[in-house]
Amino acid sequence: MNHRLVVTGGPGGGKTTLLSALEGRGYRVVPEAARRIIKERLTAGLSPRPDPVSFGQAILSSDIEKYRSAASCDHAVFFDRGVLDALYMLNAVGALKREKIEQYVQQFPYNGVVFLLPPWEEIYVTDSERDQSFEESIEVFEGLKKWYSQWGYEIVEVPRDNVNERVSCILQCIDTPNNSLLADNFSAASRLQN
Repeated sequence: MNHRLVVTGGPGGGKTTLLSALEGRGYRVVPEAARRIIKERLTAGLSPRPDPVSFGQAILSSDIEKYRSAASCDHAVFFDRGVLDALYMLNAVGALKREKIEQYVQQFPYNGVVFLLPPWEEIYVTDSERDQSFEESIEVFEGLKKWYSQWGYEIVEVPRDNVNERVSCILQCIDTPNNSLLADNFSAASRLQN
């Protein structure tokens, strides 16, 4: 079983809160790179983001490093976004050819099930690292949903609910023996070859 599990979605959907709750229950959580990069740039007195290509490449590099650091995991590790999120950004600005994206997808597979958090206007807020509008969050959500599906991942949309219910939804998916969602969780790389 591939124990690397991606939690993704548009900005402001509750990923950080959900992942903090999973971490509080003893699961390993890998934070997203974008917020760290933005925070470092703001601390250095720079604009929040460099140009989209440089930003996407910095995120991709960081995500690859984080992926590799979880190489020997034998239990669930939750990633706040994955390598495919960075590839989505770079694809959107035409910075990578399809062949190169395919290489990355094959080289850095995650569990075949991806947890997607939908946009949720009632909890959406901006801050120093999140300056996108709610409408942009919806666009990112829809784009990521199509993107992960395109690469052979099965999407589980986590319902808008309190954090404990959201955690329970995810844990029910991964802890149920012979769960039909995770039973056939071969990597997207093997799906591309079929």
